[in-house]
Amino acid sequence: MAITAGRPAPRGQGKLAALAAFGTRPGGRRHPLVAAAMVLPLAIVLGFVSGWAQMVITQASSVAGMLGS
Repeated sequence: MAITAGRPAPRGQGKLAALAAFGTRPGGRRHPLVAAAMVLPLAIVLGFVSGWAQMVITQASSVAGMLGS
């Protein structure tokens, strides 16, 4: 007779899987601060590449100039 039951999944996680699971809650959701820490570096890099960071710096310096700083 053929064995129809599947094999259990290995218990050990690779380093990448363990890093991806960092900050996850038992329900499978990440803590909001962990999610923000993962997204913000990429958002900053994309901001510099697309040029919006320069616009934000220009606006901030204009506001600082109007406030007399």
